[in-house]
This record gives sequence, structure tokens and C-alpha cells, in this order.
Amino acid sequence: MAEASTWPLLSLLLVLPLAGALASALLRRPPWAQRIALGSAGLTLFCSLLVVYAFDAGDPEFQLLESAPWIPGLNIRYLVGIDGISVLFLPATALLFCGAVVAGWRVSATASPLAPGLYFALLLLLEAATLGVFCALDTILFFCFWEFTLLPLYFLVSLWGLGAARQRAAVRYFLVMLAGGVPLLFGLLGLAFGSTGGGVPVFDLPTLLVTPLPERSQYLIFLLLLLGFGVKVPLVPLHTWLPSMAMGAPAAITALLVGLKLGAYGLIRFAIPLAPLAARDLHWLLAGFGTVAILYGGVAALTHSNLRGMLAYSSLAHVGLVLLGLASFSVYGLQGALLQLLNFSVAAGGGFLVLSFLQRRIGSTDITQLGGALHSMPRLSGFFLFFGLAGIGLPGTSGFPGELLIIVTALHDHTGAGLAALFGMVLATAAFLSPFRLAFFGPEKRPAMAAAEDLLPREMAVLLPPSLLILTVGIHPLPILDLLRPTAEAWVAALAGL
Repeated sequence: MAEASTWPLLSLLLVLPLAGALASALLRRPPWAQRIALGSAGLTLFCSLLVVYAFDAGDPEFQLLESAPWIPGLNIRYLVGIDGISVLFLPATALLFCGAVVAGWRVSATASPLAPGLYFALLLLLEAATLGVFCALDTILFFCFWEFTLLPLYFLVSLWGLGAARQRAAVRYFLVMLAGGVPLLFGLLGLAFGSTGGGVPVFDLPTLLVTPLPERSQYLIFLLLLLGFGVKVPLVPLHTWLPSMAMGAPAAITALLVGLKLGAYGLIRFAIPLAPLAARDLHWLLAGFGTVAILYGGVAALTHSNLRGMLAYSSLAHVGLVLLGLASFSVYGLQGALLQLLNFSVAAGGGFLVLSFLQRRIGSTDITQLGGALHSMPRLSGFFLFFGLAGIGLPGTSGFPGELLIIVTALHDHTGAGLAALFGMVLATAAFLSPFRLAFFGPEKRPAMAAAEDLLPREMAVLLPPSLLILTVGIHPLPILDLLRPTAEAWVAALAGL
């Protein structure tokens, strides 16, 4: 482990998808572009597992640090590292992108003269930027990765989205995220200059954590960061981009948007620990946003007529649970929130990957156009049911431990919100089981459904790893909880001591 930790693993993790993106863009022939993309995504997943292997779970400090001057005049550095909060997001992200590559295996070559090379190049660029968000420890470097995710997403949705709505969905998402980046940038700059009293700005996170802001500045910084990250969480009513993206983006891209909650990660990594006094005083705001998201998301999912929209709104309800866990500022609350975010990657992401396979076969995920899928596609139906049950927190799946920890802490610290969360979980269960019954049981309504092909071996190979993870974490969550505990304890202790 000590020898592995001396390697520049994090830089290699960022370079691998970039190299794969360049090769995919240059080699435009479909077989080569697909194989290079899958090989690059696979190597990135292997490298992320090496990072987990090199990580010392007993050390709550940042590890595998790599630093180099970037803009010396402003004291901005290339600084990357991981801790217990971010380490597991790396393999979860890499695994989800492997699935997205396979889901786009037969991407249409008519959307662009460069497709499918351009499709896979953009997908790998998005992977590099997303991994950079989880690794960056310099706030300006983090912001660059954060904003860079917008470009590949815009082109992926506008070129390969569904129907005429894809252009509007791409433009709306791009503009809303750009608007959210304004308060985020102001908040990060306020941190850099506020921590030094007007001297040399400080952008590296380890230094910012030990030099807290003056109390009078924390409220403004916290609200700016909450607004900037809340757009991507998404908080209600900042979620207006979610319905259009859920229906207009390719299902594999929606899997990435829903499965990887970068906004919630930003709250945990930056907003709360860098403005701790304001965060604790405004705990009711986090709990309130969480409660509204749980109830609104559950009701919206229950009334939606499309499986994609149903899963998207269900994810909105589940991210409300994350906010509720964070509002407790406790070790169990943070552990539950992180487990929920990791569960999003494998459960919600896996569910959208299954829907991408269904969309390819039937041409629709609208409940009124489906029915009887269980007869012709039993394996696809079984995987979708399994991922859905993990999403609603069925005991024995990875969704249960996180939900249990959050509910217990919420009932102790915010009893009303905790009771609302329990009611929202009932809504989320009904919102999944009723559409599943209508879409997958009963008679086959369309000839295309009767002739549909079940999951291919490569598609099964993509869905099996997250399924095994769901079962493993659900049955034996202790290793994950032990890995998260030292960092969670340090996170909570820092909040309590300031």
C-alpha cells in the first residue's frame, strides 16, 4: 500500500479518459471508437480501484496528494487528493461510465458526421471532468472541472437526445447551470480572500479548512454556495431543468446526471465545512429543502406517465433524504448521506441504463406504450425491478443502510421532517411499483414488445457488477461504514469545534 500510494494515481485517473477521448475522436470508424472508449473506461475503473487499494481508511486526512504550480501569481495550484468522503465516488463514477459506454454502443451515426467517435469522445471528456470534481482540492481547479462538465453534456444531449425537445433541454440545462455557477464562483472567491483578510488569496482546501471565515462572512458565503450547488443537487424550486433533461437526454446520459449527485457532494465538501457556523445556524433550511424535495419528488413521481420521468423525480425525493441527513451534523447522518449518494450511482444509474436498453428495443419508455415486457424480456425486467427496489431502500439492498441511518438521525434531530420523510418513502414505493406493474406485467400491447430481444451478454456484464455491489453493501455494510467513519468523525468534530 505504501508503494502504491507513491504513484501519481489521481493524475493517471484523469489522463486515461482524456487520452481515450482523443483516440476516439481521431479514429472515427465505429468498431475502433467503441472499443477504445470501452478500453479507456475499463482502465479508468481499474485505476480507481488502485486508488481505493492505496487509501488508508484509518487516516481522516487528505491522501495521495499531488501538487504543482498552475497560476503562481494568484496562488492557484494543481492540487488533487482524496479522503474518506471522496474515495468511493471514484470507482462508482468509473463503473457508471463503463455502463454508459456500453449503452451507447449502437449510437446513431446520422446525428453527426463524426459519430460515433465524437459521442464517445464527449462521454470520456465528461468522465474526466467528473472525476476531477471529486479529486480537486484547489477551489479554482474544482470550479474549472465543475464548469467543464457542461460542454460535453450540452453536445451529448443536443446531438443524441430524444425528439425535438432535446435542443431545448440542452439549452435550458446549460443556461441554468451557467447561472448557478455565478454565485458558486463568488462564494469560492469570497472564501479565498475572506480567509486572509485581504492578503494573498487562499484557494487550497486543506488550508481553508484550518483558517475559517469570520462569523459575519459565513452566512453570505454559505448561502452563495448553497445556491450554486443547489442548482445541480437539485433543490426545489431550482430543479426546472430535471424534467426536460429526463425526457430529452439519452437515457445513458440521464443515468450519469441522476446517478452522480455532484451538487450534494459540493455541499458536503465545501459549503458546510467552510462555513460551519452558518451551516449549523441554518440547519432548518437544509432540513426544510430536504423535506420539500422528499414530498414533492414522491408526488411528482407518482403522477408521471413515463418511466424516465418517474425515476428522475424519485431521485429528487431521495436527494431530499441526503439533505435531511446532512442537517443533523452527526456521524450517522453523514454516513447515511454518503451511502445514499453512493447508492444513487449503482441503483438509479443502473435503472436508467436498463431504460436505455429498453428504449433501444421498443423506441419508448412511456408507460402507455409498454406492457407485457416481462414475457419477452425477463432478464431486463428483473434487473429494472432489482434496481428499483434498491432505490426505495428494500432491506438487503444498498439503499437500506443509508436510509435507516438518515431516518434515525432525522427523527432525533428534526422529528417533523423525519415523519415527513417516512411518508415520502411510502410515496416513493408506490411511485415505483405501480408503473412497474403497468409497464412490465399484463398482455403485450405492441408487436415490437413481443419481438423484443432480451439483454445481450455485454449488457448483462455491465449490469451484474452494480447488482452485486447492491447486494454486498445491503447485506454487509460494515466495511463501507468503517471506511467512512474516521473522515465522518473528523468532519463532525471540526463543525462542533468552530
